[in-house]
Amino acid sequence: MQATALDLRYHTKELLDKVQSGESVSITHRGKTVANLVPIIPDSYSDYTMPAFGMWALREDLADPTTYVRNLRKARF
Repeated sequence: MQATALDLRYHTKELLDKVQSGESVSITHRGKTVANLVPIIPDSYSDYTMPAFGMWALREDLADPTTYVRNLRKARF
């Protein structure tokens, strides 16, 4: 389904209902697609036990990436 930015502004609830039912919605502005509303897969991102990959896989200090990132953020907050 395609909707304009104006449709998104005035019919947000209806568009979100479409997405919730499993349909994807492309948002256009001046005839060009600028965003896609897609349904999320439940619980797909709730498991944070995924190991590091690529160039990070060989780093020994990243045995637990979640803890590493939390420690990096502690200084900012």
